[in-house]
Amino acid sequence: MHIILFEDSRVQDLYPITVGRAAFSISVGSMRLINLAREMEGEIELIARPHIRDILRVDASDAWTPEKGPRKGPILLVNARTAPRCSLKKIWQELLDGEYERGAVILSGSAIAGAVLNEPDMLPPGEIGCAQIQGILQDLKLPIVYPGGQATMLERSCDVVRLHAELMNENLECRIASGDYTEILDGVFVPKEEDARPKIGDYFVADTKAGPIILSQNVQVGAFCFMRGPVYIGPNSKINEHSAIKDNVSISSVCKVGGEVEATTIEPYSNKQHHGFLGHSYLGSWVNLGAGTCNSDLKNSYKEVMQETPAGKFPSQMQFLGCVVGDYSKTAINTSIFTGKTIGACSLAYGFVTTAVPSFVNYARSFGQITEISVELMIATQERMFVRRNVKQRPCDVKLLRDMFELTRCERQLASEPLSL
Repeated sequence: MHIILFEDSRVQDLYPITVGRAAFSISVGSMRLINLAREMEGEIELIARPHIRDILRVDASDAWTPEKGPRKGPILLVNARTAPRCSLKKIWQELLDGEYERGAVILSGSAIAGAVLNEPDMLPPGEIGCAQIQGILQDLKLPIVYPGGQATMLERSCDVVRLHAELMNENLECRIASGDYTEILDGVFVPKEEDARPKIGDYFVADTKAGPIILSQNVQVGAFCFMRGPVYIGPNSKINEHSAIKDNVSISSVCKVGGEVEATTIEPYSNKQHHGFLGHSYLGSWVNLGAGTCNSDLKNSYKEVMQETPAGKFPSQMQFLGCVVGDYSKTAINTSIFTGKTIGACSLAYGFVTTAVPSFVNYARSFGQITEISVELMIATQERMFVRRNVKQRPCDVKLLRDMFELTRCERQLASEPLSL
């Protein structure tokens, strides 16, 4: 079997999350689509935008390339915007086992969620671009299958926050069912290997009535911490003393987190070490929130939150929505982020964040200053951050930053923009 994860033309609507990462690498409900696909017995092929490809060749070196020989059927194609829920594996297998003469196209609403192709020669040999996939599937004129609500598409970045809460319990139960964890307290699970078990400080309190808590390999939990499930803490992450982590929180690997965090996803290598509230939000990788940084996730009017991006405002279908922060961005101490705001990649925010923040800017709008950050400064900053975590900066990391800077250049047009509360 051959599995293809492909980005489509709507992937840019997931801004700012997808500025520097492929859509199949977004964490939702503690899981990523690429990891779910790897659990299937098949060869993985990744089709992403051109500026993502170089880093994928390094970080996903086991993925199929034309040099490894022809594709072997049957072929399962999965849209990278599909929300990663554990039950997808069962759906994919049922589609592969279905009695389709040539295959079938999978629709979720009006979007192509994927396809099953029974013969590999139904696709052209060699590398395929993102723009080609949808055209190829439409030209094949295959029967249409509607898998129902199980194949849910991410339309905008606020959907990552909304669906995260919906999928957490299902995905955590799937992790527990794998048999890799043992229960040490009621509803609290840690790795079976004793050498990899977390270090938990005194007076740890866990409430698992609404969902389990999983503490992964080598996690550190400080004294006087409170957790209310469902919660997932990834490998080698640290939860500082006196923290409150509650109600659908997923913290990926090598993060440092403190204060109050609720209904939030934090990608690898990001820090929120100090006191302050972070709720109903998404942080990309290598993000740092300064001491006292807080976000609002509920309007005083209790109305639906409109998510604000440089492209405009969009309905979120959520009463609670905090911030979405792109990779490598930072906040200064005591930064206040208003409801539903986005902060682009590689930006620095100060004071009150009352509007969407473009990528690669110093945003001190409450002090009357918004200036562009040079890509050379970000490259130097990245190297210093990597050294602190014993990570080596590679040519593909530098190239990705340069590409991200060029791709987001059009955002940095903020002249005479009015204050927006």
